[in-house]
Amino acid sequence: MLGNLSEKFEGAIRKLSGQATISESNVRESMDEVREALLEADVHYEVAEAFCESVMTEALGTDVLKSVEPGQQMIKIVHDELVKLLGGDEALDEEGRPVEVEPIMYMQPGPTVIMMSGLQGSGKTTTCGKMAAYMKKRGKKTMLAACDLQRPAAVKQLQVLVNQVNTEAEGPGSAVFYGEEEKCAEYGKAVGVAVDVAKRAYEEAKRAGMDVLILDTAGRLHVNDELMGELKRVSTAVNPHQIYLVIDAMTGQDAVNSAKAFHSQLELDGVVLTKFDSDTRGGAALTVKKIVGEPIKFIGVGEKLDALEEFHASRIASRILGMGDVVSLVEKAQEQVSEEEALALQEKMEKGKLTMDDFLKQLQTIRKMGSMKSLLGMLPGIGNQLKGLDMDEKQIDRTQAIIQSMTAQERKDVDLLDNSRRRRISRGSGTDQKDVSQLVKGFEMVSTMSKQLSGGGMMNKVKAMAGMGPAAMAGGMGAGGMGKAKGSTKQKSKFKQKKRKKR
Repeated sequence: MLGNLSEKFEGAIRKLSGQATISESNVRESMDEVREALLEADVHYEVAEAFCESVMTEALGTDVLKSVEPGQQMIKIVHDELVKLLGGDEALDEEGRPVEVEPIMYMQPGPTVIMMSGLQGSGKTTTCGKMAAYMKKRGKKTMLAACDLQRPAAVKQLQVLVNQVNTEAEGPGSAVFYGEEEKCAEYGKAVGVAVDVAKRAYEEAKRAGMDVLILDTAGRLHVNDELMGELKRVSTAVNPHQIYLVIDAMTGQDAVNSAKAFHSQLELDGVVLTKFDSDTRGGAALTVKKIVGEPIKFIGVGEKLDALEEFHASRIASRILGMGDVVSLVEKAQEQVSEEEALALQEKMEKGKLTMDDFLKQLQTIRKMGSMKSLLGMLPGIGNQLKGLDMDEKQIDRTQAIIQSMTAQERKDVDLLDNSRRRRISRGSGTDQKDVSQLVKGFEMVSTMSKQLSGGGMMNKVKAMAGMGPAAMAGGMGAGGMGKAKGSTKQKSKFKQKKRKKR
């Protein structure tokens, strides 16, 4: 995500790290590289120019602290300007620390009406399903209304997504489908019918005591005046509390241009960027707030229903600058691991009583949090090192298969695993015996390490609350190297050359 942009930003700022002072010449040189990086990321030229000028003005008007290196000072300045560019106007407490603000203001009594709009193929209907899963996790009763009567099977797709939310998404809430599939009989001639469907959905949501009503409207081209007019009539008829524009992050500046057209017809309240986990250039994310004037509220970071995250400008700015995003990483972990579970795990680690069942549970927790590559990318200084590397997620599956091929007694006491038992486990899991031995060896090392670190107290609590536990501490000691990164031959060759030089 934003890999190329991040690399260019880091390179430009790195040049200042060896300078004794911040001067106009070295700042301007760095900003030339930043400007080039922004333009390559498909950021609007005027936005790129304004950003670089703001950084220049701030940098040259700032007194460099004696205790801070010029490069570090520059990172702070660029970070703050990136936050502004991304739409960061986060609330602060009395001590100047960011305060978490809910992206959606829920109405009492309900339903809170959210209207989704966007271009054809932007991922709008899928985002509606993700939004319902997001609401379910927060205990909301959500109705999804199929108001897209232009695309074949759009109504059915939304119904399938609602069923998936109820069966797959975790949380105390629920999702309900509302659709009038018979209204799609005259495909392509149903312009205007969606207005009545939206009104009836609203009345049904009120009658059923729903907390939230999400309207999935038809995707359209911004040059289609007839369909844009329908969108405006739906908004007038239902008077939604929030209108979101769904944008494909991969389309860059083109998406922002279409957003201007939507904004001229509707009073948008925010933007949802889909496919943010792809190798996107970042133009849409960095430009949309400046051009449209509305903030990014959510980002889609994967295909699964739970792959919708709240957008935090300061965290994305930190990722771009290679500073990681530990806050989001911990939040992901805390969604999967309760405080009681974390403390119980910590106690086992301190007493050296970890079992393979504990190890398996932690693997499953990490899998729910997302891909290993995305999780490692949130750690400071790691993001760009993962560029071009393919994390072998199947290694986790093999590790899981090995553990599940053990008996309950073997999982409790790995000392029982002699050669005969290891051969049986390897056959049962479809792996090599050496993979079983490697897993056992790694587990024993982690168990020993955990006990030795038990005196760390607070450090162990942080590790436990981070939700990683023994599985993350193993860091590659699973079957054949759990989550092992596979680099290209060229990359491996460079690595060997570096090792030879060091010797």
